[in-house]
Amino acid sequence: MASTTNHAEPRVVVIGAGIAGLAAAVVLAARGLDVTVLERAAAPGGKMREVAVGDARIDGGPTVFTMRWVFEELFAEAGASLDEHVGLRPVSVLARHAWGERERLDLFADIGASADAIGRFAGAAEARGYRDFCERARKIYRTLEGPFIRAARPTPLSLAAGAGLRGLTDMWGVSPFATLWKELGKHFRDARLRQLFGRYATYCGSSPFQAPATLMLVAHVEQAGVWLVDGGMHRLALALAGLAEAKGARFRYGAEVREIEAQGGRVSGVVLRSGERIGAEAVIANADLGALAGGLLGAAAQGAVERPAAERSLSAMTWCMEAKASGFPLARHTVFFSRDYEAEFRDIFGRGRLPAEPTVYVCAQDRDDAGAGPDGPERLLVLTNAPALGDRRAFTAEETASCERNSFDLLRRCGLQMEKGATVLTTPLGFERLFPATGGALYGRALHGWASSFGRPGAATRLPGLFLAGGNVHPGPGVPMAAMSGRLAAAQLIGHLDSTARSRRTAMPGGMSTR
Repeated sequence: MASTTNHAEPRVVVIGAGIAGLAAAVVLAARGLDVTVLERAAAPGGKMREVAVGDARIDGGPTVFTMRWVFEELFAEAGASLDEHVGLRPVSVLARHAWGERERLDLFADIGASADAIGRFAGAAEARGYRDFCERARKIYRTLEGPFIRAARPTPLSLAAGAGLRGLTDMWGVSPFATLWKELGKHFRDARLRQLFGRYATYCGSSPFQAPATLMLVAHVEQAGVWLVDGGMHRLALALAGLAEAKGARFRYGAEVREIEAQGGRVSGVVLRSGERIGAEAVIANADLGALAGGLLGAAAQGAVERPAAERSLSAMTWCMEAKASGFPLARHTVFFSRDYEAEFRDIFGRGRLPAEPTVYVCAQDRDDAGAGPDGPERLLVLTNAPALGDRRAFTAEETASCERNSFDLLRRCGLQMEKGATVLTTPLGFERLFPATGGALYGRALHGWASSFGRPGAATRLPGLFLAGGNVHPGPGVPMAAMSGRLAAAQLIGHLDSTARSRRTAMPGGMSTR
């Protein structure tokens, strides 16, 4: 997409072209600000990355597109249409799930179709429990969308204050003090279904045995719509970058920031690893909090944020490959469950080791909604959860081989045979190298305990002019949430600049010149 020149002031720097940074750049450039996006990688997207496997390009990060309204609003803010920039196709099969060769269950976008499938799989009582669960998920989402997801930085007190007496009843209904696993037991007696819906905690990098029951809202998010992105999820990142450029933003790739500078107690610019300095009146850092708090972006940024003290979220072992699959009928998204879910998370969070028996997710990226795919080799992303220890130690060759063997043994037990071709493995150490100071954590901090939802910082920092965006700040991880964080950061930055401009104007008349 062609770029237009924009020499408007003030100048803003966005560090990082992940989804949050891209969203912020779109909003700021559309408002006429002079925006420069600095990205250390060679392409936009951050964790929404493409992995080259031979001649193939495989999505190596997020694979599910939900909460379409977030991006419709974002494109509309820039006077554009999402549909004109990104090809989207709604899916009817959300995911296929397997516990063995003859234990399979599909979930559908249509609640009735899913209830019928659950009835055939586990009985009429479980189908009724599923309908009750869906209604509860809808109510939780409805309760939290406005006062939490869209809010700049909510607190328990702000939620209560804004709810009113009737709203407080709704707030209590989200079961903030119960774990997801415990509350799922009120809807499902079948342990396999608790395992299936407990997986929603992993969408936030957390354990269902420790995450709050509020994460049931993910079920409603999926039922509200899941889409396939034509050309893969990375195309969304390219579209956002193109839109920001069309509005005047400049992108510099291979540009690593060494330091965020401050003068007079406020942001004054950034210094690149090359030594080049770029002046700025405000900066949005789409970087992990650990990088700022650890001093990787200089002393001024280090003093502007609190060091993350909470438990890190999940990392992953991912195999991007071309393989010929047979036997098991893969859908676009298929989950193969371990036989002991609790032991899996005890290994990861309790013992800091790769799970002895992992759950395995397979994204078959050449398959359509009906599961039809090529006769020959196809592009696959195979993923298992792992502890975020990439900055502390590398898993040994024996540990890595054991994890791979256990993961693909599960696939074979479920009937899936693979003739693997070229493969690219990414470990927590690899993710740490891509995203420094994270240990390979893919979702920021783990969402464990009722207060964890409020533990993420908002966009503002202690350093005037420095703002935060990304999955490790409010409202949290995931593609749409990261985009929301970028929009929130941009809005606060604009308010900050407006306030600064007003103070400068009022200080001028009648003042004494020092020049």
